[in-house]
Amino acid sequence: MDHSLQSSDAQVLASHPLLQPLYIGGLEIQNRLMVAPMAGVTDNPFRRLCKSFGAGHAVSEMMTADATLYAHKKSLFRANFDGEIAPISAQIAGADVDKIAEAARYQVSNGAQIIDINMGCPVKKICRKLAGSALLQDEDLVARLLDATVAAVDAPVTLKTRLGYENGNENILRIAKRAEESGIAAIAIHGRTREEKYTGNARYELIREVKEMVDIPVIANGDIDSPQKAVEVYNKTGCDAIMIGRAAQGQPWLFRDIAHYLETGDLLPAPSITELRQIVLAHLEALYAFYGEYSGCRIARKHIAWYTSGIEDSNAFRQAMYAEETTAGQYKVVDQFLSLHADA
Repeated sequence: MDHSLQSSDAQVLASHPLLQPLYIGGLEIQNRLMVAPMAGVTDNPFRRLCKSFGAGHAVSEMMTADATLYAHKKSLFRANFDGEIAPISAQIAGADVDKIAEAARYQVSNGAQIIDINMGCPVKKICRKLAGSALLQDEDLVARLLDATVAAVDAPVTLKTRLGYENGNENILRIAKRAEESGIAAIAIHGRTREEKYTGNARYELIREVKEMVDIPVIANGDIDSPQKAVEVYNKTGCDAIMIGRAAQGQPWLFRDIAHYLETGDLLPAPSITELRQIVLAHLEALYAFYGEYSGCRIARKHIAWYTSGIEDSNAFRQAMYAEETTAGQYKVVDQFLSLHADA
């Protein structure tokens, strides 16, 4: 099946709004294709990689608003913005008004130019602390957290959230309006409730209603996994930008594919194994340099698994790769596996 757009459509899309700059609090973002913050995934090397493939913006992994964790080794990695393309956005999470304001100030002093507040994470250990999407149950607390964060820093503050905490009680319209009143500079909305987590299909109708109601940029998130879906979600929501999360795992070139589709109306072929090998090995080198021997080897495993999914004999390869305890050994087996299939 030919998924290309007709030539007349391609001409219209050549100047597609998603490829235009977006301004958040006066800061210019090169285009409107964004990387969603994902715990354990969107670290410094991955953010830089996605930006190299054309993502206009990438938000950091979630960092807890707890001063006692600032010196924790894992938190130091999460707060490392070295080598990133500006503007740099740091996501913070918490339910304590004073601590979240303190965390915002800390991240600005650490180099962040945008502070993003997490009210979307559905993970139990976050929600147990009444942080992440659990906050959506308490709109008064939401308002106080937003007000305090905006007042704490001389930098734009954005919000990442969901449609609501549970199905039937979607309160995103009230949350979005209150966010705008607090001075939030942009809002990213995942088209599910916390109850839905990542099941079923993202719902975009309420995102469109938010876009029609507020004057701040609205960013649509949820189930955007192809160039065609990016256009579909843009058309359904009228959003100012799209945000891609899980679909970028193992295919950071998705941003390049979307941009090409918007520019030309044509779909790019999937990367060859030769190109995939170059991408994976470069990513591994960046992970090893960033995390060091022990953590670099272990953090790389999930990325390698995503990259190699669907390649012939990849299950057996992954078992061998998981057994490697050194970066040199891991790099070698990955190189050999991809080289073998590139030559096939």
